[in-house]
Amino acid sequence: MSFSPGPSSPLVFDSIQQQRGRWERKRRRTSRELVQTEQLYVRQLELVNTFFVEILKAKGTLKQDIREAIFSSIKDIQSVTQSLLVHLENGYFGKGLDQFCSHLHFYNTYVDNIYDAKKVLEIQMKKNKAFRRFKKLQEARPEFNNQKLEDLLQMPVLRINQYKHFLQDLTSNTSPDDPEFQQLSRAVTAVCEVSQRIQDNARHHENHLQLCRVQKLLKGRKTKVLTTGRWYIREGWLHIVPPKGAEAKPKMFFLFSDMLLQAQHCSPLHPTNGEKFAGQHAYPLQDATVEKVFGHTRSKGGLLSLTFPKAKLLLMSSNQQDLNDWYQSLSSAIRKLQTKHTVVHRRDESGLGRLCPAGDGSTGPCSNTARKRNVERSDATEHAQRTPAIQDCSAPKRMKPCDGPELSGEASSSGCVIL
Repeated sequence: MSFSPGPSSPLVFDSIQQQRGRWERKRRRTSRELVQTEQLYVRQLELVNTFFVEILKAKGTLKQDIREAIFSSIKDIQSVTQSLLVHLENGYFGKGLDQFCSHLHFYNTYVDNIYDAKKVLEIQMKKNKAFRRFKKLQEARPEFNNQKLEDLLQMPVLRINQYKHFLQDLTSNTSPDDPEFQQLSRAVTAVCEVSQRIQDNARHHENHLQLCRVQKLLKGRKTKVLTTGRWYIREGWLHIVPPKGAEAKPKMFFLFSDMLLQAQHCSPLHPTNGEKFAGQHAYPLQDATVEKVFGHTRSKGGLLSLTFPKAKLLLMSSNQQDLNDWYQSLSSAIRKLQTKHTVVHRRDESGLGRLCPAGDGSTGPCSNTARKRNVERSDATEHAQRTPAIQDCSAPKRMKPCDGPELSGEASSSGCVIL
């Protein structure tokens, strides 16, 4: 006869108590680490504000706008963290973190500015000799432990990710019945939002650097790569297979979120453009399709067939993995672009009724009755009142096939932009 312990048996009770004991030990350990690291963080913020911000303000080495561009909201962050530390040292974790999260907009301001701050700092280091000397002297102070100002300015950004892990550990080791559980949960959500903001900013910054790099690789100003909303995906050499059986020619391709750019290496003997590429064609990915002609087998290399509204490309690679990577990247870019276009198109259709004027107080789209009333009006009144309706209710202008990538150059008969 087997015995199964009930919910109120001593075995179950002991198990619950052991679990609560483990939670409590982990919570105490996390709480202790949070307080200790917060104390160090506050001291470092105080040092930056004392030996950099305040002295620079007193000496006038940097103008106010430049000083604010470099240090942003770091003084406000110091004030907020000092208040948080007081609560943490007194054991009021839930209350302190709840109040702290109401001031996270100072961190949002700071993380949004961090890349501009780095750029301004680099400019001042090159042009401002007095600031360069001042920075070197301050960094040599023993309080900074050989840390550079560039590293010190990253502290608030790094601290957000530390907060995220500490709060997640605290919440996971706090009973839902604990009075602080709801406060800790709200704090986790708020800090995670700032952490996600940091990751998004980093992605946008890295993408901007990639676009700038590609723009510098292309000679002249005809090919415009730097465009708002464009994302760099990949680049590499592929062979173009001509339609008449001629020899396949290697070309450099740059894949972006909205176009595929074909380029040719400039002559290595050119005095200034020997390392650059000349843009040849820009193929918009909207309404494009990509297929594997062969290359889906275990054979060496393969072919990709790219079809545009009025153009077709046959691309070859002798590297199977490279071909698969190109296929995946192209398929993903085309799918995302077409999905985005479909969503925007549906929104435009759903908004047509709201764009049309209501006439004599009527609602909804322009009706036949409203049009009849407009016909019966005098010519002068008709011209004065129907002109806004035409502006609001007219269909959007048709875009040329080459309008997508926003590149200079004439549209060829193949539906791509010739550069």
